[in-house]
Amino acid sequence: MGKRILIVDDAAFMRMMIKDILTKNGYEVVGEAQDGQEAVDKYNDLKPDLVTMDITMPEMDGITALKQIRQVNPDAKIIMCSAMGQQAMVIDAIQAGAKDFIVKPFQADRVIEAIQKALN
Repeated sequence: MGKRILIVDDAAFMRMMIKDILTKNGYEVVGEAQDGQEAVDKYNDLKPDLVTMDITMPEMDGITALKQIRQVNPDAKIIMCSAMGQQAMVIDAIQAGAKDFIVKPFQADRVIEAIQKALN
C-alpha cells in the first residue's frame, strides 16, 4: 500500500521534483505546502504518513513547523530537506525530532532510502 506524503517547499520546482520521485516509487502525494504555516495546517487536515519539509521558507521556517507538528503529533515522521551548507540547521532539525534529512539537489535513491527508513 502506498504511503501518504505531504511535500513542503517554497519552490514549486523542488516540490515537482520530489513529487516525481515519490510517485514513480509508489508513494501517494496527498498535498503540497509552500511555507511552514501551510504545512502545519495541511498536516492537521490530511494526516499524512510522512512529511518532506524544506528548512528555509517564508512565513514560517521548516524547523518551527516541525516543532509545531510534533506538538500535535509526537510520532510525526518528518524528513528535512536542505541545500548544501546548512549543517547547523540540520542538527537543529534532528534535535527537534526530524527523522532524517536529504540534501538538494535531490538524488532519487537517497530520497527513497530516507523515506523507507523513516517509515519503518
